[in-house]
Amino acid sequence: MIALLSLTLVNVIAQNNNGSAAGNITDANTFKPIAAATVTISNGKTVVSDSLGRYRVMGIQPGSYTLTATAIGYQAISKFNLVISTGNENEVSFELQPKTDRLQDVIVTNNIRQAKVATLVTPLSVQRLTTEEIRAFPGGNFDISKVVQSLPGIGGAATGNGPRNDIIIRGGAPNENVYYLDGIEIPVINHFATQGSAGGPQGILNVSFIEDVKLSSSAFDARFDNALSGVLEFKQKQGNRNRLQGNVRLGASELAATLEGPLNKKQNLTFIASARRSYLQYLFSLLDLPIRPYFWDFQYKVTYRPDAKSTLTFLGVGAIDEFTYAAPKEPTPEKLYTINQVPNNNQWNYTGGITYRRSLNNGSFNIAISRNALDNELIKYDDNDKSSISKLRFNLNFRETENKLRTDIRQQVNGWNITYGLVAQLVEYRTSTYQRRRAAITDNSGNVIQPADVFNFNADLNFFKYGAFFQSGKKFLDDRLGISAGIRTDMNSFTAYGSNPLAALSPRVAVSYLLSEQFTLNATVGRYAKIPPYTVLGFQNNNGVYANQNSDYLISTHYVAGVEYLPKATTRFTFEGFLKKYNNAPISLRDGISLSNQGADFGAIGNEPVVTNGKGESVGFEFFAQQKLTKKIFGTLSYTFFHSRYTNAKGRYSPSAWDSRHLLTLAGGYKFKRNWELGIKYRFQGGSPYTPYDEAASRANYLTQGVGVFDNSRFNTLRLGNLSSSDIRIDKKWNFKKVTLDLYLDVTNWWAAKAPSVDSYTFKRTADNSGFATTDGQPININGSNAIPVRLSNSDALVLPTIGFIVEF
Repeated sequence: MIALLSLTLVNVIAQNNNGSAAGNITDANTFKPIAAATVTISNGKTVVSDSLGRYRVMGIQPGSYTLTATAIGYQAISKFNLVISTGNENEVSFELQPKTDRLQDVIVTNNIRQAKVATLVTPLSVQRLTTEEIRAFPGGNFDISKVVQSLPGIGGAATGNGPRNDIIIRGGAPNENVYYLDGIEIPVINHFATQGSAGGPQGILNVSFIEDVKLSSSAFDARFDNALSGVLEFKQKQGNRNRLQGNVRLGASELAATLEGPLNKKQNLTFIASARRSYLQYLFSLLDLPIRPYFWDFQYKVTYRPDAKSTLTFLGVGAIDEFTYAAPKEPTPEKLYTINQVPNNNQWNYTGGITYRRSLNNGSFNIAISRNALDNELIKYDDNDKSSISKLRFNLNFRETENKLRTDIRQQVNGWNITYGLVAQLVEYRTSTYQRRRAAITDNSGNVIQPADVFNFNADLNFFKYGAFFQSGKKFLDDRLGISAGIRTDMNSFTAYGSNPLAALSPRVAVSYLLSEQFTLNATVGRYAKIPPYTVLGFQNNNGVYANQNSDYLISTHYVAGVEYLPKATTRFTFEGFLKKYNNAPISLRDGISLSNQGADFGAIGNEPVVTNGKGESVGFEFFAQQKLTKKIFGTLSYTFFHSRYTNAKGRYSPSAWDSRHLLTLAGGYKFKRNWELGIKYRFQGGSPYTPYDEAASRANYLTQGVGVFDNSRFNTLRLGNLSSSDIRIDKKWNFKKVTLDLYLDVTNWWAAKAPSVDSYTFKRTADNSGFATTDGQPININGSNAIPVRLSNSDALVLPTIGFIVEF
């Protein structure tokens, strides 16, 4: 029987199993289909697009290829490292830029400029990732948010809460970034997101949907509001129009299934949909870890093209998250600390929208209607004892919803590229907040030495946000010089100065000069504005008054200059220097520190009284080198040095929580014969600053807070050690008839490097861990006066091996 199965398997593999690629070719400015365009594969095969700009190449032997699209009157575009398999037809679309007059004194020989990822509007500070780069990235585990952290200028937050997807761009806070999915903003891209911020432990977006990801860390298009540090644009592919296909993926923490295909015989209505379920709660139970996180997420996209000029898109993404805890079988001080500190956390969120795009003779018209919502519940009792309301530490319920309308028109007029439009939003924010910030502490005589500090309110806030933008650009001096300028204004109906169009006025200009075919100089200066988080705006004092209604828009001004060197179409080098200046940063009235230092923890930030008079700055430089795969080898190298700091309530600057100074990432891979692939990544991050504990306040409040209290008079005066780690991944693919199996081993932190983190403050426990030890042998006092303070290390080495598979069918 075994011999028969072996012969059958060999026979199946030996069959002439070939793959295919298909897609659309359109004009990048008008989005009209380009007929008679030629698509060439690096194996020599070619095909011509039809009258609707569609093409399909059949009979491709499985492997990695470069696809190049060319058309008369357009610049050629190549896409590298496109994996063709028998399981799924690869959907590869091209948007071609019209050719302009030939550059004088510049000889274009190998079409090197196609390697440029920047645009006229954003000529610098731009990086792109393809779906294959995300899938195969070592340590990424198909999580887009983790892979993005390998790009220049981007770091992750260093905390004792395990790995998170906080995206820290050039020293800015994680809530300074915005995310767009096919032109629709998605505020939440991570499971267990931090309210008022953005990060979380696991990404939501399914890599099977992604065609590419574009990151802009400056020179933002005026279309985007609330962006201070970064704009991430996720471009999704369309569902395959030729056949029904899909994949099933088992990863480190979840099982995911994706299905796509046509919905009618005309092949102008397609879909792609997925569902994913985590199994972390079972794994953590087997490991006797006290936390029990698990989640669901869902994603879909439906595309309808009624004619050659119109595209109607329906899309949605949502998640259900639950985070609970359980008593461990073998209690240890570390496990018991986690139980005492971690709250019950239930979340759900979704974004759904409709976009309509219509090609015009000289541009396009776009309109997008969307709705997004986040519901977040956090509950915690002292000692997890729910028997008495007096033990309630906090009960926080948040619900924020945005209903959005965005319209914009893009036109080309006498060589000028012009974009203008309007946006309107209805914001609904509700919260029910009970939060004991400090419990009442008395001495042995009953005298109050610390009064209680409690927030207890219910807020129901509804208001409008609206804005307008205009962007234009043109090339001069035989296309050597490109100049782009934009302006936008944002207003709202709630804050005291929200109706003033000048308060958040955001002009910006970018310049690009082509020195030669290989070298380009780029520079930008711009002012960008962001409304405070809804947790800040919706905070009420105990008298029911909105305490932060006088808050201003947070302002960031960027000054960036750099050079780009493109020695050939597959190789790219960039070097940039940057300075970001912040004004109107919110500062906590209770703690006296900038809220821009917060966001890398679970729960919520900003639900407190603030004053928006803080300042900040981040200055540094970054270098990036990339080699696209053409034969066997591909890789990237990025290094960033920066110094980030913010002021406190007294106007004094201190290093920010993100001020790790050094970021170095090297990543690469090699494709062997017989569909074996090896990938490896090395990551170095400088030590982040941290604040020592206030010993007296920590002792007095630990039993009612569950954590130590930091001494903000010495804010970020200490610094952790450096982080140096590496991830490795090995893939092996088998291509059967109409089925592909990819088996992989991905090991995060394979050499067991320790991640420096702040120690946790707690009290020493008894030998059997049944309670706290005391200095006098008596029951512990509520103010901790007879406790024995100790520290628990959070710097253990975490090695995460994953054996997973992907089945394409």
